[in-house]
Amino acid sequence: MMLITNGSIHTMVSKPIPDGIILIKNNKIKQVYKSPKQVPKDVIKKTKRIINANGGWIFPGLIESHCHIGIQEDQIGECGNDLNEFVSPVTPHISALDAVNPMERAFQDAVKAGITSMMVGPGSSNVVGGQFVFIKAKGKVIDDMVVLAPAAMKIAFGENPKNAFSELDTSPVTRMANAAMLREEITKALQYKKKKEKEKAGIDFKYECWIPVLEHKIPIKAHAHRADDIMTAIRIAKEFQLDLTLEHCSEGHLIAERLGKEGFPAIVGPALVARYKEEMRNISFKTAGVLAAAGVNISITTDHPVCPIHMLPICAGLAAREGLPADEARKAITINAAKICRVDHRVGSIQAGLDADIVIFDGDPLNTLTKTLYTIIDGKVVYENVR
Repeated sequence: MMLITNGSIHTMVSKPIPDGIILIKNNKIKQVYKSPKQVPKDVIKKTKRIINANGGWIFPGLIESHCHIGIQEDQIGECGNDLNEFVSPVTPHISALDAVNPMERAFQDAVKAGITSMMVGPGSSNVVGGQFVFIKAKGKVIDDMVVLAPAAMKIAFGENPKNAFSELDTSPVTRMANAAMLREEITKALQYKKKKEKEKAGIDFKYECWIPVLEHKIPIKAHAHRADDIMTAIRIAKEFQLDLTLEHCSEGHLIAERLGKEGFPAIVGPALVARYKEEMRNISFKTAGVLAAAGVNISITTDHPVCPIHMLPICAGLAAREGLPADEARKAITINAAKICRVDHRVGSIQAGLDADIVIFDGDPLNTLTKTLYTIIDGKVVYENVR
């Protein structure tokens, strides 16, 4: 067993506990005590390690809700680039699970920043890019790091699919073709599902992977920067009655009121980058705050490696500086991210029964001067910065 003491516990589901204590047992959060007096003496006797937070801020592990860590690896060129399958614009059956290299050093950067889990998947060059996986940030074997797989189906709109396949002299080369190809693919998946249920037909691997989407077990994850692309994603999701998360949503602030009424969550970012594409010309750290004020459930992303993953808390802090309430900014990289990724029953908050993914900072994680003191994943200390 492990106890974490002498810190302010930010559970993300209730008010902070100024001098609380967390009991960890068997890789789970066993109990959260509101004061040292509540801790039974026999618990203290049986505890193998007591971590003194020294007045620090105790948070659930931070969550990156959209990235490509371990798929487009840091500084090793094409050998480490498995981001996009350019041969075909529609590849729903490929999975990030088969591409993530947990040995990539960016995982170390993530852990050092207090990031304990992330949603990882294919890039945005394909109309349908394949399946995302939600994993923990520490491990040597990807299978042992999985929290949810598949976790989402990647689709993309805008310039990326157009540019990728226009060079190959094949569709899509317009936004019209992009949307049409997606509708065609979903229609075929629906027909496959209906036929399989009626005739007990054999498995078609390419369409079998759509079943979790059609049964609302996982969402479609839509890459969309421009306002028109965002609305096309929503239009198609509503046509086929699919769950949807809006990825990047760079012009979401321009149509915030409408997005608030539509009710789909948005994973906002990356904003800490140059406006290197025309469709990103309206990127702003104000977007998250404007969308949240309109009632959109938001999380924040670095889209690593577009922006380095360890900048996640800084991106949240910059969003707070530009209008997102500070507590909402903290939720955007913890509990809100967990809810959007559908893993809040495991991570994202400090509650009894959840995974013991906990990070201790020496101050507010939104502050650039704040340091990570401890990162704990599944009850094990994986990073320690205490002398």
